[in-house]
Amino acid sequence: MPRTNRVPLDVDEERVARAQRLLIQLGAALVVQPFDTRTHDELVRFLNEDAARALTSLEALRRRPESHLRQRISDLTGHSLRTEGGTA
Repeated sequence: MPRTNRVPLDVDEERVARAQRLLIQLGAALVVQPFDTRTHDELVRFLNEDAARALTSLEALRRRPESHLRQRISDLTGHSLRTEGGTA
């Protein structure tokens, strides 16, 4: 049964998740309308203003130990990943 209480993302998790969602949206918009200037402007704004912080946060997440990542997954999803006798 899923948990009813929500565990908040930390700053790095939130920043990376927001960047990923935005980039997926922009990528899809560019596929649909490759020459839409508003989409291009939004992508340029992200690259100029937010990309460096998102990449820094992504690197911070990648440096976290596996045990910490497994615990975060457990906290966020409400169940733990099996580690005994195999990998998740």
